[in-house]
Amino acid sequence: MISALWLQAACAAIAAAGLSVLATGEVLGYLRRRQILDRPNERSSHKHPTPRGGGLGVVPAVLVTWAVLALVPLPLGPGQFSRWAWVSIAGAMLLMIASWIDDRHTLPSAPRFLGQFVVVGGALALLPAGALVFQGWLPPLADRAVAAIAWVWFVNVFNFMDGIDGITGIEAGSLGGGVALVVAATGTATGLAPFALALGAAAVGFLVWNWHPAKLFLGDVGSVPLGFLLGGLLLQLALAGQLAAALILPAYYVADATLTIGLRIVRGEPFLRPHRQHFYQRAVQAGKRHDQVALVVLAGNLLLIACALLAGSGRVAAGAGGALAVVAAMLALLQRWSRP
Repeated sequence: MISALWLQAACAAIAAAGLSVLATGEVLGYLRRRQILDRPNERSSHKHPTPRGGGLGVVPAVLVTWAVLALVPLPLGPGQFSRWAWVSIAGAMLLMIASWIDDRHTLPSAPRFLGQFVVVGGALALLPAGALVFQGWLPPLADRAVAAIAWVWFVNVFNFMDGIDGITGIEAGSLGGGVALVVAATGTATGLAPFALALGAAAVGFLVWNWHPAKLFLGDVGSVPLGFLLGGLLLQLALAGQLAAALILPAYYVADATLTIGLRIVRGEPFLRPHRQHFYQRAVQAGKRHDQVALVVLAGNLLLIACALLAGSGRVAAGAGGALAVVAAMLALLQRWSRP
């Protein structure tokens, strides 16, 4: 039974990666013909006009693969995640449409956040009444409210951190693979594995076009719905009793974005405006190549996956402590690299 599940997961990953590579290549041609370009400015980390909108290839590759997985019963736990998958597909499609409009015409912040809360709130409202993300540490209403805020924050973290070549493909690939490994090691929510591996593989497929020097960028049309889908995977992992692992896997991204935004607020800067103050961005500005910084993120993420597996095995304190040490080391290295 388990081997059949993992065979299905492997097939889903291969299909998603192939679709992602092919669809993104087609999108690149469309963006070039329409001259839909991200032109360098004082907040950019690139030097040449580059097509933006690669999410139009990656996200549909994920959604098509997820739709097939939702239609085909899983060998283990048939239909367990089918309803959640359809809700996720619908939410990601809505966010993709809104984000493409934002990419082209720059929507105000208020309707963007409102739309994200509506989509996230709808997904959470469809969870079973007794399903608690924070494992009973909070009353049910507070559990839902905090989960909604955390999910929307993660969507925006994922968007904020998409600032150099390769980083988002590496992060999404790491999170998808990490979720799959945790469910495999713990035997909980194993039906998540095909969905997680499909998303991670599609992100890796995108790296064919986005590795330094990037031929195109993801755009909000990609980073926002991918952040939503990844947040949903982490939510399901937490609901399955692996809250610590769900918090550990994205720890670097959340730490970098939260610390940077917090410092901007303290300094009285308009924190929602685009900027180049994240730890990884400052390292690139100081002279490091995009791929060098992206590989540091990959190395750190592999260590965070190990910490998540440690926490999933019941050694939560050791896993959490290891994750704190990994994130601190990553930030310290990037801070050191950011010095001229």
